[in-house]
Amino acid sequence: MPAFDHAHLQSEHEVRFEWGPTGAEALSDADVAVVVDVLSFTTSITVGVGRGMAIWPFPWKDERAEEFARAHDAALARTRENGLSPGALPRTSQTRLVLPSPNGSTIAATLAGRGAPVVAACLRNAAAVGRYLEDLAPASVAVIASGERWPDGSLRPAAEDLWGAGAVIARLGGTRSPEAQLAVDAYEAVRGDLPTRLLGSASGLELVAKGYAGDVRIAGELDMDDVVPVLGSDGAFAVG
Repeated sequence: MPAFDHAHLQSEHEVRFEWGPTGAEALSDADVAVVVDVLSFTTSITVGVGRGMAIWPFPWKDERAEEFARAHDAALARTRENGLSPGALPRTSQTRLVLPSPNGSTIAATLAGRGAPVVAACLRNAAAVGRYLEDLAPASVAVIASGERWPDGSLRPAAEDLWGAGAVIARLGGTRSPEAQLAVDAYEAVRGDLPTRLLGSASGLELVAKGYAGDVRIAGELDMDDVVPVLGSDGAFAVG
């Protein structure tokens, strides 16, 4: 684990917010962690788990993912049509699925490795996650926005994940770090027009151009699902 400056740990606050795998490491001493990847990792997990699926996150999309899926007697989501897309999940008959995601899976694994319960959140289940966390009453919560990747592999902060994180944090009590409050402020600014904002975001435009506008619309359905996916000891997300 890198040596982080104490100022970056947000440890004076009960509700914290950061970006990407490195941010997850920085905040990994929180009592509960929330991963947000609106387009489309945690939205797919929420939709799938809400339909009774167990979903294993996995950080790679190569032969290692195929071996992992076989070892867990699960199907591998190779394309958006067979599971990477939240729009495709209701049409699948699978009940066990491996879902590759370089950012989301790495973040989940980092947080789980530190012993914190890990929850998958998106716009669709933000209120449900907020209620779940309030019932747990943890001393501290770390909300991690996955973001996307630039062609050179560096982190690209993504508007949709900032909004998704803010939607969860807005439902939580406790003191917020300035970073966490920033996410809430960003969410509050667009909450009345989320579907349009998502479609116009960089990530949304990318999916629309590839023919997946439906996935963006599904992701923008605020508080549609009353389900909280929690990462279990077997490494799969299931209903918490």
